[in-house]
Amino acid sequence: MMGEARRVKVAAVGDVAAGEGRVVEVEGKTLALFNVEGTYYAIDNACAHRGGPLGEGELDGRVVTCPWHAWRWDVASGANVNNPAVKVGCYPVRVERGAVFVELP
Repeated sequence: MMGEARRVKVAAVGDVAAGEGRVVEVEGKTLALFNVEGTYYAIDNACAHRGGPLGEGELDGRVVTCPWHAWRWDVASGANVNNPAVKVGCYPVRVERGAVFVELP
């Protein structure tokens, strides 16, 4: 039997403004949480290139640019914009009663 995904609260709805991201620590993992026009997305914070903090990057629509070397990632899928075969971890996000939850495997 597969383990159930764990839902972990990472923020309150007002914590991350639309068009912004932030770094959140969840059970030993560091994730980047983004608000794209009221929809939240969570990906691994570490850029696959050199580990830059994606949660501190510039968000443009659904694309975040790593602040270190400008690698660009789709926050909805975790795919690299220039080479979609390269991905960072991407996690389901749910909003309930004003709280933002990430589902961890």
